[in-house]
Amino acid sequence: MSALILDCDGVLADTERHGHLPAFNATFERFGLPAYWSEPEYGEKLRIGGGKERMASLFADPAFAAAVGDGSDRTQLLLTWHRAKTEAFKQLVREGRIPPRPGVARIIRAALDDGWTVAVASTSAEESVRAVLANAVGPNDIPVFAGDVVPAKKPDPAIYQLALDRLGLSAEDTLVVEDSRNGLLAATGAGLRCLVTVNDYTRGEDFTEAALVVSELGEPGRPPIEVLANRGAAAPGDYLTLADLRALLEETR
Repeated sequence: MSALILDCDGVLADTERHGHLPAFNATFERFGLPAYWSEPEYGEKLRIGGGKERMASLFADPAFAAAVGDGSDRTQLLLTWHRAKTEAFKQLVREGRIPPRPGVARIIRAALDDGWTVAVASTSAEESVRAVLANAVGPNDIPVFAGDVVPAKKPDPAIYQLALDRLGLSAEDTLVVEDSRNGLLAATGAGLRCLVTVNDYTRGEDFTEAALVVSELGEPGRPPIEVLANRGAAAPGDYLTLADLRALLEETR
């Protein structure tokens, strides 16, 4: 049985720039926190896996820690802020301000129609991931593994190991779609073949371990995709097809 596991942020939609970043900044403003992340600053924060973990990095700034209060319950504060941030993010999804990336819905539907197992594995909050997934493909029962279901975030492979175990999948039959080096390392650390679709934040990262690196999955009628690296048997045309994904898997069998 073939399986396709997709990351959420940067894969299902360009959520970082148009969703998470404005949601973080809106949360900082709502709680009167002395913080604001510009796009370049947020690009650096993306090296940290997980939203609460990114927020926690603010405490490394003595001025921020002093403004919040050194004796405060940081764990509870982070939970409160992150819940508010998740709600702000979901509102952006509901408003249609985070469109799906090209080709995502097409590939997922093709895989499901062909009998593939399809799942999503992300370090983001499960509520956020489900909102993005529903916006991308409509009502669905696709399994989601997200948030704090594992003790360590990507690049740790725990989230992919959990997905394999829960779904009863074998590594040689499973292809992952990621967008970042952290995600790629998580996938390959679990012994999985990985296809990377870059975005503006991750385009310059090292994807040496990826079987195929492309600008996007692509759609008929759109400009042809850009193939940045191809180390597998796929032979992409103007856009990726399920046959291309199948070719990547065949090499591991």
